[in-house]
Amino acid sequence: MRTDRGSVTVWLALASFVMVVLVGVAVDLSGQVYASQHAGDVAAQAARVAGQQLDSGRAVRGGTNQVDTVAAVAAAKTYLASAGMQGEVTVTGGGATLVVTTRSTYETKFLSIIGLSTLAVSGRSEARIVRAVNGTER
Repeated sequence: MRTDRGSVTVWLALASFVMVVLVGVAVDLSGQVYASQHAGDVAAQAARVAGQQLDSGRAVRGGTNQVDTVAAVAAAKTYLASAGMQGEVTVTGGGATLVVTTRSTYETKFLSIIGLSTLAVSGRSEARIVRAVNGTER
């Protein structure tokens, strides 16, 4: 039959295009997941750095657990900048809890073909200052 000539070629071309698109989606979505995990890791490290900025005067005298707010925010923002990440640092709980949120974008490799050139990612981490004696929080 002459009407069937080339139908396999059209089907193969269409199937190949769909497979390339599916691989592209998988690559870009996994890249977004990786970038999101990285944003969370950076937030956790910035919170850790901020949590090390204790109000030494109170801590030495056995007072409440709190950070030097100005130094903690500055340390976290410095860490974020060194990691090439944007974010916010919040100190709550009377200086005993630090919350760091990060924002970034993932530059797509394949989805830019359909107009999605970037995907937003974010991370969040919280650090709490505690006093512990022999492993017991006090």
